Amino acid sequence: MVMFNMFSSAVMVTMFRSAVMVTKFSSAMRTILCLVFLRILYPVSALPYSSPQAPNYLPGYPDEWAFTTRQQAEAATKVDYKEVMKDVVKLMTNSRDFWPADNGNYGPLFIRLTWHNTGSYRTSDGRGGADGARQRFEPERSWADNTNLDKARALLWPIKQKYGQGLSWGDLFVLAGNAAFESMGGPYFGFCGGRIDADDGSESVQLGPTPEQESLMPCKVAGKCQEPLGANAIGLIYVNPEGHMGIPDPVASARHIREVFARMDMNDSETVALIGGGHTFGGTHGACPAGAGPSPREDPVNPWPGLCGSGKGYDAFTSGFEFAFTTHPTTFDLEYFNNLLNFEWEVHVGPGGRFQWRPILSEGMDTPTAPTNDGRYPRRYVGALTSDIALIKDEAYKKLVELYASDQQLFNRAWSHVWYKLTTRDMGPRTRCSNDDAPPPQWFQYPLPDPPAQLANFEEVKQKLEEVLDDDTGEAIGMFTRLAWQCSSTFRSTDYLGGCNGARIRFSPQKDWAVNINVVSAIDTLEPIKEEFGDNLSWADLIILAGNTALEKAGGKSLKFCGGRTDATDGKGSEHLHPKITGKFSEPLVQLKDSMVQLKDSIAILSLTQREFAALNGAGYAVGDLRDCDGLFCRRNSFQTAVANYERPYSTTSNLSNIFFTTLLSGRWDKYTIPDTGKQMYKARGKDQLMLPTDFLFLLDPELLAIVQDFAADNDLFLSVVASAWTKLSNVDRFKGPTGNVCD
Repeated sequence: MVMFNMFSSAVMVTMFRSAVMVTKFSSAMRTILCLVFLRILYPVSALPYSSPQAPNYLPGYPDEWAFTTRQQAEAATKVDYKEVMKDVVKLMTNSRDFWPADNGNYGPLFIRLTWHNTGSYRTSDGRGGADGARQRFEPERSWADNTNLDKARALLWPIKQKYGQGLSWGDLFVLAGNAAFESMGGPYFGFCGGRIDADDGSESVQLGPTPEQESLMPCKVAGKCQEPLGANAIGLIYVNPEGHMGIPDPVASARHIREVFARMDMNDSETVALIGGGHTFGGTHGACPAGAGPSPREDPVNPWPGLCGSGKGYDAFTSGFEFAFTTHPTTFDLEYFNNLLNFEWEVHVGPGGRFQWRPILSEGMDTPTAPTNDGRYPRRYVGALTSDIALIKDEAYKKLVELYASDQQLFNRAWSHVWYKLTTRDMGPRTRCSNDDAPPPQWFQYPLPDPPAQLANFEEVKQKLEEVLDDDTGEAIGMFTRLAWQCSSTFRSTDYLGGCNGARIRFSPQKDWAVNINVVSAIDTLEPIKEEFGDNLSWADLIILAGNTALEKAGGKSLKFCGGRTDATDGKGSEHLHPKITGKFSEPLVQLKDSMVQLKDSIAILSLTQREFAALNGAGYAVGDLRDCDGLFCRRNSFQTAVANYERPYSTTSNLSNIFFTTLLSGRWDKYTIPDTGKQMYKARGKDQLMLPTDFLFLLDPELLAIVQDFAADNDLFLSVVASAWTKLSNVDRFKGPTGNVCD
């Protein structure tokens, strides 16, 4: 079918929208009429500006961009990323009327697109980043900081269409910024491909603003958001560039810059390099005091039209500030740093009504300016944000500004490496990159040594483990299963960190976590086996195989073991991986909604389904550790003070069964406090049976309750799910490309 001309059709949309707005329809009716008109006017391949998002706000349209992750990964191997970058470079200087390029070059716009996709990453839970390309969806696409980036995505659509399924939007967003930097003289370190596009924005709901974000991590005052949120205001990438709470105080701004950039795991030198490199190019747009207009959430037909003049070019409104960062906005150089150091600066209110800074000029000094799109408009003044001036009002930052301003090669190296970190941080280990020419593993990817050249005979290792279990009174089953669970359950699917490969549970900080109390006993028990097989047997393989063998010994189904793990030499990379599900929700009846949201969110981060998690939780109840224990793989009655302190006999029977589910359904549960320790639990009326608050939540949610009933009615079903879920979690960190696994 012949496509409508994008721009003539846009005129028709504008005329229709104007007619609707002047007619006395209700707000809801206006929206419906606009959507109906858009569906009639445009085929899905011809939707203007926001075409990649169209299936997400037009009900009933098939999502032509949603592909299975496997298909995407396989197709990606056929894409030449260098050719993609060449196409982006050609596009950069081909200015389009619907959104004219500043200085005839879209490079700065594409850099902002890349930055705002990748800069949403946060270390607290691994969410954000360009993987998934969720900026195409709510809530990210309507963030104030992403104003007019729908135009950048629309400009890239022909390239996405050319390469099809093999080129993900996530990869294209990063490649666009890379190509822009390189073509304008910036250093290029490399690219890690293999981002898989999400089908919707569900993985971004915790970034806010959403009810889920308010439940899990509320921000009572915009500008004062705390971790685990990444930015200090919902809808911003980092900090308010006008100054903290809109006050143009560079000293206060510097404090918040340091705090917020640390939430991305950026140190001072990386922070200054990132800000300086990004502000080497382009400028800000805010000459229109009326603003950008409604966001895509508010008006999906014509988002951010600009409420002054044409709404584009000289009339564009993006941030509310109006100036160029340097006199050469399409050249990578050191002018940004030198301007900060060489000028005195004063604050003033710009034409968009926001505080911004301008240089104080000595007598006879010309005002530094940058060119505009054509001669009809005056040149743009060079200026700065409060967050820029902050870099020279903080002593540590200023030293770095002076260092970079004096050494182009040093800055090139600092910039190229931190840009790669920014764009790759959410991709996990180097083994997930789809392209062979990706840079070697970087420190922030926490690379592991190669596996042993000659692997141990795992059948012989298993025999040794069985001997330990046979000679034991039953405690080793709980010790081994808990050790393996605690080692594996650090994994998070948001940024592919954690898991048992590396066996970092042997080091700080993991070994010091309260939830890992006494796991050293299990490690000590395994030490003789490790010494016997030496370097051919990694601790990571031994821990997983010990857990497998213990589950089988307890009556579980046969488990397939996939060896070849390796051992880390330290615990780096674990700083933010503390398990969020340890059984300690405090008041589930009072805070049921919040506790349930947190539980289900944590299950999703583990890359488990609710059914899989329920099965593993039930296994921990049935065969978990017996004494001096914390977490989910503990016998619940072991939390009684007397049992924990070895003061009376107790059962050491270790039989893997659906007893958790049958017990949960058969009792009436009341809140109960363990004497002496004060641990909050639930106790069955008239029985010496205990449950964790996390366990109790299974009775209060209809989806979880249905799972409980299924397992209570069918022990074999429970055992089957335990086997598959346990194996899945044990192998989830064995990456082979973006979606592959060496154990498949």
